[in-house]
Amino acid sequence: MSSITATPLQTEKHVEETQRLNLCEDYVDWRKRPAVKGRHGGMLAASFVLVVEVLENLAFLANASNLVLYLSKFMHYSPSESANIVTNFMGTAFLLALLGGFLADAFFTTYSIFLISAAIESLGLVILTLQADVPHLKPARCVSNAVGNGNPCHKVEGGEAAMLFAGLYMVALGVGGIKGALPPHGAEQFDETSFEGRKKRSVFFNYFIFCLSCGALIAVTLVVWMEDNKGWQWGFGISTLTILISIPIFLLGSPTYRIKTPAGSPITTIFKVLVSAAFNSRKKKTRNNVVINISTSSVSSDATTDIIVDEQRQTLEKENDPIPIQTQAMEFLNKATIDNPNHPQLNCTVKQVEEAKIVLKVLPIFTSTIMLNCCLAQLSTFSVQQAATMNTKLGSLKVPPASLPVFPVLFIMILAPTYNHLVLPIARKLTKSEMGITHLQRIGTGLVLSTVAMAVAALVETKRKNLAIKTHKLDSPDPLPITFLWVALQYLFLGSADLFSLAGMMEFFFTEAPLSMRSLATALSWASLAMGYYFSSVLVTLVNGVTKACGLRPWLYGKSLNHYHLERFYWVMCILSGLNFLQYLFWASRYTYRSINGGEQSLKEQPYKSDLIEEREV
Repeated sequence: MSSITATPLQTEKHVEETQRLNLCEDYVDWRKRPAVKGRHGGMLAASFVLVVEVLENLAFLANASNLVLYLSKFMHYSPSESANIVTNFMGTAFLLALLGGFLADAFFTTYSIFLISAAIESLGLVILTLQADVPHLKPARCVSNAVGNGNPCHKVEGGEAAMLFAGLYMVALGVGGIKGALPPHGAEQFDETSFEGRKKRSVFFNYFIFCLSCGALIAVTLVVWMEDNKGWQWGFGISTLTILISIPIFLLGSPTYRIKTPAGSPITTIFKVLVSAAFNSRKKKTRNNVVINISTSSVSSDATTDIIVDEQRQTLEKENDPIPIQTQAMEFLNKATIDNPNHPQLNCTVKQVEEAKIVLKVLPIFTSTIMLNCCLAQLSTFSVQQAATMNTKLGSLKVPPASLPVFPVLFIMILAPTYNHLVLPIARKLTKSEMGITHLQRIGTGLVLSTVAMAVAALVETKRKNLAIKTHKLDSPDPLPITFLWVALQYLFLGSADLFSLAGMMEFFFTEAPLSMRSLATALSWASLAMGYYFSSVLVTLVNGVTKACGLRPWLYGKSLNHYHLERFYWVMCILSGLNFLQYLFWASRYTYRSINGGEQSLKEQPYKSDLIEEREV
């Protein structure tokens, strides 16, 4: 019996092939060397991201949650001006996540964007800390409505105002960059080609929300107490120290990270596809004028076309790259693949067109989530004022109304592990599918819970107001004989909605987006939150304007909440949320996942490869 011994050449080729298969395509390590499976990425690398998120959100919310008080008490803005400044600051910070995601995809990496953004946020917090600590950098202490020898209040202006807003918006820029880079950086650590990798990535997104809540819990309790009792310089100082600590912790994970290489501007690609499709709208496709995958040159004969396509197929198969397949969804965009010899800059590949389609398909889902975040913004303001009119004692402990956000935060911290370790395994067994609960089902669940939350809020406000009338305390400053825990009930529903929707959105946008634009797509989750903040202000103004135009007293106007028609406003929000859910169902039911089980192409969209080139009559 003869034995077959591998030659040195065969052994060398085998080693090279093994090394090639172990490399993570499109990923490098922190020294820009090819990332290696098993050495880079995984839950250990993602754990550094989770710890950093606790610190980052603590630094951000420690000031944002109590900023209205700082602006009105120390910078002498009116309550309405302070509220608008905070709304604009929060909305801008979340909206700038799109910029962070875009830069990470196009020119930098999620790794470098985090470091740059953390440095910018730290500098902004240092400016705010100095202003809060040094007396001559802020307006002098005063007595409101002072007469005689009293010191009247003067709003911050000039260089002091410039310093304030420079600090605030440097923080907003830093926060936006971090939120646009950190979630996708953590999600990129998992191998989506394996079931275990996809499973761990889903767990990561849930625990990302859990860690976000951990930071929020410390911020709205310990740091807010420090600001109120020790001074705002302590609050800003703790935030500065926290974000500075997050940088070396993030860097400690550098040897374990795998980092996606930038792939050029995704927005430019989408714009190019739209322009090319419009330019070619009157042209008809032929076998000879279709741009196939990487080829952008026109061909003159069918024989030449066959040769080129065969060569491309062989090249792609050797590189283990999937062959781009042109789908019939949004068919008008397919004309972008028609060759333009006179305008070669407009030539688009099938891959570029399909990536543009994916982005356009997720936009209706994105817009459907704005209403949910509008509900979150409304309840974060009016609910605190409701609680302030109620009995806030728990035994001998008196709970500040501003601490109400503790309830949804605690509920999320309980629900996130329960969802991961109890709900998901049961759902996987019942549905016999990898995801158990799909991304769109999770988002839809969040939308339903937000609708229920608004209905609960309306019922609680009706109960509170009826009690105020019954006890003749409409104009009394004394607390009503009803516990503030009734208001906490609507927060529990909103906390659940936030967990389902935000985690679902992040994973949905990340998974569905093309590899070249995942950071930008994930940032849509934060952009939705920003739009919710902006829309909430518009909605209040709109409701007051409409009710006043109808000859009625504006529903949300006056100094006393007891004279508001807040319950009616909540019912309007409930109805709008319900209608929003119906239109969400319209888009979600028609959505075909780009990927099933995390990375494989949907069978519903999978045509035969022989249909790569369509023959059409001119």
